[in-house]
Amino acid sequence: KSVLDQTYENWEIIIIDNHSTDRTVEVINKFDDARIKYLTIINNGILAKSRNLGIKTAKGEWIAFLDSDDWWTEDKLETCFNEINESVDLIYHDLEVINKSKSFLRKKKYKGRQLKKPILIDLLIGAITDGNAIGQSSVLVRKNLFIKIGGINENINLVGSEDYNTWLRIAQ
Repeated sequence: KSVLDQTYENWEIIIIDNHSTDRTVEVINKFDDARIKYLTIINNGILAKSRNLGIKTAKGEWIAFLDSDDWWTEDKLETCFNEINESVDLIYHDLEVINKSKSFLRKKKYKGRQLKKPILIDLLIGAITDGNAIGQSSVLVRKNLFIKIGGINENINLVGSEDYNTWLRIAQ
């Protein structure tokens, strides 16, 4: 719904369903929008397989990720595309994490730090003290960069860090 509500309207949604049991297909069928594509996969716990299928299927020049437990503000895409020009291949922004529980509502802002050149070195050194600077649901990347690096690494040993590995390979 947060993608459907975007102020920027030139997008496609590719939903990759790893045989969920939450009636995903029933929810999707309630939306009558030709920009929505629904695919199923058995990824055996390797999220990179699902992401790579989406990247391969995508027709657009830019790729953004939105996990099932995340949402975007209505101006996310418009704001990002306003910052893009010919010299930009990847853009990311801060994330706000909202933890809802019965006893309290907690918000925490994750600030993606401004990366310095050389980017690869900054990503490596910064991860030691600050962790991954680029949040998965905040990023927009040119599709050709994913193609150039051979997609997101599907090695089972990288589960949970495949996004960080991807940013390192793109920076390299």
